[in-house]
Amino acid sequence: MARAFVKTRPVKPFGQEFEFARALGLQMVERGDGRCTMAIDIEPHKHFSPQGAAHGGVAYSLADTAMGGALTSLLADDQWCATLEIKFNYHVRVGEGRLTCEAEVLHRGKRVANIDARVYQGGRLVSSANGNFAIFAAPDAQPA
Repeated sequence: MARAFVKTRPVKPFGQEFEFARALGLQMVERGDGRCTMAIDIEPHKHFSPQGAAHGGVAYSLADTAMGGALTSLLADDQWCATLEIKFNYHVRVGEGRLTCEAEVLHRGKRVANIDARVYQGGRLVSSANGNFAIFAAPDAQPA
């Protein structure tokens, strides 16, 4: 399942500290060289749907964020990325407990990258994803 990360170059910080990530409880585990592992502790009162399982958007958001983290570990400081599309597959119900996502860049072109993600709970594959992300120049920061 998990492979050890070998960082071959310094990795620019990944801004997971935004309100949406904090509200869900997303946590960075490890990141570098086109790979990223993130996790979330699923809590019934916070993440469950009325059907008594984690809402599908929780796993999707975890995967989307980890996929972005994997890609940004390869980008120069003057580059950004954004999700173009993700094909997400739900395999089994997600209950209470730790959910972990391992994402890896499969191909990086000049303008688009393809990224795979696997989401696990208790060592069991619960969902998988493949997505394309745009790569573009970071907008110039202008003082307000």
